[in-house]
Amino acid sequence: MKVLDGIRVVDLSRVLAGPHCAQLLADFGADVVKVESPGGDENRGWPPHGPDGHSANFASVNRGKRGLVLDLKTPAARDILLRLAADADVLIHSFLPDTADRLGISLERLRAGNPRLIVATISGYGAEGPLADKRGYDLMVQAFAGVMSTTGTAGGSPIRCGVSFIDMSTGISLYAGIVTALLARTVTGRGTWVRGSLLETAVALLGYHAVAWMQSGVLPVPQGSGSGHLVPYQAFRCQDGFMLAGAPNDGAWTRFCEALDWPELAADTRFHGNVARVEQRDVLIPMLEDRFGRRPVAYWAERFEARNVACSPLHTVDQVMTHPQVIANAMRVTARDAKGVDRDLVGTPFKLAEGGGVAATSAPRLGADTVSVLADRLGLAGEAIEQLRAEGAFGREIG
Repeated sequence: MKVLDGIRVVDLSRVLAGPHCAQLLADFGADVVKVESPGGDENRGWPPHGPDGHSANFASVNRGKRGLVLDLKTPAARDILLRLAADADVLIHSFLPDTADRLGISLERLRAGNPRLIVATISGYGAEGPLADKRGYDLMVQAFAGVMSTTGTAGGSPIRCGVSFIDMSTGISLYAGIVTALLARTVTGRGTWVRGSLLETAVALLGYHAVAWMQSGVLPVPQGSGSGHLVPYQAFRCQDGFMLAGAPNDGAWTRFCEALDWPELAADTRFHGNVARVEQRDVLIPMLEDRFGRRPVAYWAERFEARNVACSPLHTVDQVMTHPQVIANAMRVTARDAKGVDRDLVGTPFKLAEGGGVAATSAPRLGADTVSVLADRLGLAGEAIEQLRAEGAFGREIG
């Protein structure tokens, strides 16, 4: 038995953040129903598509769920949604407040129908303040939240982080909030409202950069692959590629110089102590770049590893997803699609010794489980479902 067995979830969210949260709930045993409009989650159409027809974007955050289509523009569909919410433990959505009100799923109405319900909402810029109604996107929030001011190179163009880390991190954060609320409910007997946003996630991830400014007035500047507070700690070009290496303390700096077979550098008083190395960055880094450029990556990697100096080759995604360390920690998993074929997916970012794992089934086809969900969640079948179809509750989609 998984730890969230018996927890019923209604997932109305779209794209990445909310669906990622709901997928984690499914991975740990919750019965998650993904509710989509007749057109489906917009990321179903985003390339590339896998052999099962699913977009990689959609497939990455929707395993383990059952698919239900509801056209919430119709009264019949809105009624079905309210009945599902009345029987659920968690409802997740990313609608703006006025849209939620228009669809009849305001916080007040949902909680009135089910006081034990945990309503989890995701917004772009938070539930309060002048931008509460502004739509949020990972890229835009990277800019708004100051993340882009820390990336790239000095004087260069703004650089987007290559992964949608704000979206995905918001999903993990909302999962933590939901599980915390479920734990609180065992004491209070009541549900609550769990709020998450891309902006709040991004600001939290600023971490020491934000504290450094608030307490010391220091603003971060783009450092390429490097760090503003540690030197050396960055990528270095070798004869055949890049290797990242760093010395986060003075002992590591000594070993760093040993790996470079450069005892004179370790003895150079200009570079004694990290503060001095940071101040002398423009002198030291070109010296190191020249040294690294004389040998291939494998040569330096062997020497640095042998001396326990922090280092890493610059991997591509294919190298990561086939690396034995990644596989050993179950970050490459499979889930079975509707045709019975196992599809490769990414594992969970944390593990439980007992009661964990990943969901066995891959992302659902649009509306694939409409009939079964209505049957086992609401006891509807036969004529009742046909009547809902006639009333337009499912649009053109029903499984």
